[in-house]
Amino acid sequence: MYRFLFSSKWLGYLVLAAVFASACVFLGRWQMDRRAETLAEINRVTSNYSAEPLAFSEARDQFEHLDPEREWTQVELKGSYDTQGERIVRNRPLNGQPGYEVLVPFRLETGETVVVDRGWLPIGNNNPGRPDAIPDPPAGKVTVVVRLKAGEPQLQRGAPEGQLASIDLPTYAAELGYPLMTGAYGQLAGENPSAADMPVAFPKPSVEEGTHLSYSLQWFAFGILMFVGFGYAARQQARNAALDAEEDLAGHSGSDIDDEHAVVAPNRRRPLPRKARKATSEEEEDAILDAQGY
Repeated sequence: MYRFLFSSKWLGYLVLAAVFASACVFLGRWQMDRRAETLAEINRVTSNYSAEPLAFSEARDQFEHLDPEREWTQVELKGSYDTQGERIVRNRPLNGQPGYEVLVPFRLETGETVVVDRGWLPIGNNNPGRPDAIPDPPAGKVTVVVRLKAGEPQLQRGAPEGQLASIDLPTYAAELGYPLMTGAYGQLAGENPSAADMPVAFPKPSVEEGTHLSYSLQWFAFGILMFVGFGYAARQQARNAALDAEEDLAGHSGSDIDDEHAVVAPNRRRPLPRKARKATSEEEEDAILDAQGY
């Protein structure tokens, strides 16, 4: 019944279904991988974001090479800001609004220097390509709490003087001209004493899982449905073939019955065609008229 599945046509359909299902499985696994990354990020945020700050001596190695599992860890720093090395980073949207981030080198009491991202500023209305004003950090000795963040890759594009295209710490260090710890930087969480005017604080990272799970399940379902559709089409084809076979068998049976009747009654007189009957009636009528003398 299903021998047609071995035809080149149906084998082609099967290969097409397998390719489509494989693509669906690949996309489903990709969504699952993205979900795993998102869950790992959520776990880092919930574990590190609000934990007790570490002293710089405990977190020093992270500023040289950040362990991804330690991202968002709070660290307490003591020292002073180097306002001469302040830079703003371009193209930093926040809540859909374009703007900048303010980076300032922070020189620790130990003599080492790290980068502190003090917050976000909107695009200015008075000075194109710059914020209208950049709030000054506190002067003198300051205690700050920052959250560890990894640096960003270098972008192959320039930036105006006093600005950076990205938080590329090695490039920033080259501009400053003195040693800078380039393994990580810190997003400002608090200052003591605090400045009178501050950039906009960074919002807490999202801890929403998103739609990766539902998307992955949809892709897996599409892959399964492809084979379900193939099976349904094969069943319909087999059913139609069976119906055709039954009709052919019924036709052959009817022919056999007619032949049998023809053999049993070979001398049976068949009725004359209508035209022949009409012609015979006319001949008989002529014969009657001739007999009556017409």
